Amino acid sequence: MRTSQGVEWALHTCLNLSWLDAPVPTGVLAAFYELPPAYLNKQLQALVRAGILTSTSGPRGGFRLARDPGAISVLDIVAAIEGPEELFRCDQILDRGPGDHAGVDYRQSCAFAQVMRGADLAWRRELAGRTVADVRADVERRHPRSPDDTRARIAELR
Repeated sequence: MRTSQGVEWALHTCLNLSWLDAPVPTGVLAAFYELPPAYLNKQLQALVRAGILTSTSGPRGGFRLARDPGAISVLDIVAAIEGPEELFRCDQILDRGPGDHAGVDYRQSCAFAQVMRGADLAWRRELAGRTVADVRADVERRHPRSPDDTRARIAELR
């Protein structure tokens, strides 16, 4: 399984925004990690549509978290970027194999479809059980200077 680059960018951007009190423009957020602003903006707009970020226009505008970091799960961010679809799509190829197929929905009876659905559910449960606040606490425990370093870098880039 592979997620797009946008997921990583969105996750780190949400973490960084959790340490900031004011909206941050796309250009500043992109410069923080040397990312292409237009592509990052596309990800940020997806987070706005999902209610994870808010966007304010104008000279003091930019993006900020729309909710408390404890109310934003990692799954919320991943789904905003990748969409809500299951990771595995059963095309029911067994229907084209030998045997009687009348009325069989292989998405429900195929052993591989069931295994893949179980794995997808376990993955989603894990991501839903972790919030931006949880990750922020882990980062702060391992790297106590991260909040101050992030604020200083953002101020430098403005």
